[in-house]
Amino acid sequence: MNDYSNIRFARGRAEFFTTLSQRVNQYFKTNNINKNANAEMVVKTICMFSFYLIPYFVLILSGVESVWMVIGLYALMGVGKAGIGLSVMHDANHGGYSAKLWVNKLLGFSMNMIGGSAFNWKLQHNVLHHTYTNVHEVDEDISPRGVLRMAPESKWRPMHQFQHWYAWFFYGLLTLVWILITDYARLSRYADSGLVAKQKASLSTEWMILIATKIFYVAYVIVVPILLLPVSFGYILFGFLLMHFISGFILSIIFQPAHVIEGTEYPHPDGEGNLENNWAIHQMHTTTNFAQKSKVFSWYVGGLNFQVEHHLFPQICHVHYRKIAPIVEATAKEFGIPYKTKRTFVIALAAHWRLMKELGKKPQLAMA
Repeated sequence: MNDYSNIRFARGRAEFFTTLSQRVNQYFKTNNINKNANAEMVVKTICMFSFYLIPYFVLILSGVESVWMVIGLYALMGVGKAGIGLSVMHDANHGGYSAKLWVNKLLGFSMNMIGGSAFNWKLQHNVLHHTYTNVHEVDEDISPRGVLRMAPESKWRPMHQFQHWYAWFFYGLLTLVWILITDYARLSRYADSGLVAKQKASLSTEWMILIATKIFYVAYVIVVPILLLPVSFGYILFGFLLMHFISGFILSIIFQPAHVIEGTEYPHPDGEGNLENNWAIHQMHTTTNFAQKSKVFSWYVGGLNFQVEHHLFPQICHVHYRKIAPIVEATAKEFGIPYKTKRTFVIALAAHWRLMKELGKKPQLAMA
């Protein structure tokens, strides 16, 4: 990870975000709407936790003997696991779920309940990704990725020429790698870079929380089923791995088309660390919406198909994105700033696939 503190955004054209913020704030004021969660969001929260917890309690309390039932219940937990991450944890850790800090902290800690680290996530996602979107070696969502090359400046390896085919398998490993490797590596890296200290957090406390919640997660999701179910360890392990593959795959295919997609940009700081645009315009150049008309899809993915709105206003609960999207689009058009969107999710995935194919080419042949 490069030293992000040396990177500076331009200061010009500030009127775009100033005007946009005024218009969005006026929308909430005029309609007497709170920017945080509403009744719809509360119902969704209950649904997402139910998608995860009900299959779990059926698994351990109903005396399931069928191997296929065990595997199926773990699979359903994978769908619920992704749903919690997309629709509940995400808003809470951005501070957008509630005006009450303790509510955001409690629901944000659901990241730990499903095997991750809320503390790491907020540093990686809120601080690095949301600030330095698509900036090589600062935005960890795109670089470095080893077997996957997601940015033009990333090191090319011969295997990358096939990445548009094999990437889909590795997407399914996302959450499994998180719980086994990534969280430990990130906390160490963030400590070494001074990022933990800048959050005024205790490194020893965060290590204790990380390890304790990992043990708790493994205990309830693997050990308890082993002790209670009359099926072999191998089937339980397979169910566990399937759960993670499903959740990892869902999360990956939702997040990747938002930034790693045809038409996106990879801004590069100059020799002094200066970026071409200010922060808000930077987000407009590096972020893409998709499937904005699909209400059911948007409901499950936590409004993250409205990535432009989310990146500009991450502390607004996602249930409001659909309403403020026309304001954002119209204001962007007025100021001559791109508002990128794909009509459907399938079209967005296809555009992601084509960019992955392009990025997989040997650098001197790519972008020809």
